[in-house]
Amino acid sequence: MKLDIVHDLQSVYRKMVDSTSRPGLISDLKKEAALVEAEDNKACTPSLLLLALTLFDQEVTFKVFSTQADTVTQTINQLTYAKPTETKNADYLLILQDAKKGSLEEAIINAKAGTLKNPHTSATIIVEVDSVTSGEALLLKGPGIHTTELIFLDLNKNWLESRQEKNKEYPLGIDLIFIDQHHQLLSLPRTTQITRNRVTV
Repeated sequence: MKLDIVHDLQSVYRKMVDSTSRPGLISDLKKEAALVEAEDNKACTPSLLLLALTLFDQEVTFKVFSTQADTVTQTINQLTYAKPTETKNADYLLILQDAKKGSLEEAIINAKAGTLKNPHTSATIIVEVDSVTSGEALLLKGPGIHTTELIFLDLNKNWLESRQEKNKEYPLGIDLIFIDQHHQLLSLPRTTQITRNRVTV
């Protein structure tokens, strides 16, 4: 296997932490993804597999939204020993590009939001998108952002309202990670305020 489980996954983890601590920062996973592609794994995209290998272990639960959910679930389970479960119980929810319309909203609404005593028990939702550099203009504010940060995401219109409703009682809420076809990663933690940018850019 060309992917170095220690060195390469540490690199992925550092990039993910950078993007999470500085919302709006896009991290490039092309180098690491190329090593996964060499394995000819057709069950899920290299970027998704990288994140699963980095974040999942036998203590983690997950749920896959995809037309090939069974195949992807089996692959991730075999490689990470993480356990598949229902949406409301999952630590991670994976929304693949071929998931049915409305899957992201469904995942956000039904994801566990943690408790006041243990907010860290909330879910993280990983979403595959075409691009994290094109689409609707969104303005970010909050921790890790000096003033504001402008990002672009091509998603349906209802996900943002669902996220805001889910995250209204901080520290409860969910975190989002987006990965695109170019192996770029964008992280939107629950502490980030997101508004639609009405100005034409």
